[in-house]
Amino acid sequence: MRRAGRAAGAALTAEGRFMRALGPGSVSSFLKIILDVVYGALWIGVVAVSLLVLAALLFSFNPSLLDDVSLSSAQLASRWPAMTGGLFAAALYMAGVLLIVGRLRRIFMTLTAGDPFHPDNVGRLRLIGAILAALELGRYAFWGIGAWLLTGVDKARPTFSLTAWFSVLVVFVLAEVFREGARLRREAELTI
Repeated sequence: MRRAGRAAGAALTAEGRFMRALGPGSVSSFLKIILDVVYGALWIGVVAVSLLVLAALLFSFNPSLLDDVSLSSAQLASRWPAMTGGLFAAALYMAGVLLIVGRLRRIFMTLTAGDPFHPDNVGRLRLIGAILAALELGRYAFWGIGAWLLTGVDKARPTFSLTAWFSVLVVFVLAEVFREGARLRREAELTI
């Protein structure tokens, strides 16, 4: 009977170590590594798209640089605003996602350190919520500007994304939960 109890206790201890949410070697530290990789890839993407925007602008001012391309200068001249605008929107969107992932990395650093209710996490979550809302509003604005500037082009209307706005609300609610957790932790530290 005692052996069975010890074996069950050892299994729970081993399982507890494997499924830990906070601290070094936890699920949060694994997710932090994934966020680090994504963060690096996003930086590469933002730089690449920014260089493409600069190249599109360069070629728009001097289309003769593309004489070997099968498109005529008139076709390039008519397409460069849409190409440049699309690339610019992509660069802005990727920069927004880069900011979100950067803040998530910092939140997961505090989780890995075992300090989930770090006071800075509240501001980080609020910023993530604001960026998510800005990205969604930017999607509507980009569509509106495109519809206004690119007349005669068949364009799909943007749909209202309930998932995106729900995500914004969830992040702001989580920010308040973290704010309350940080407040309770401060009070507990003062009473000890």
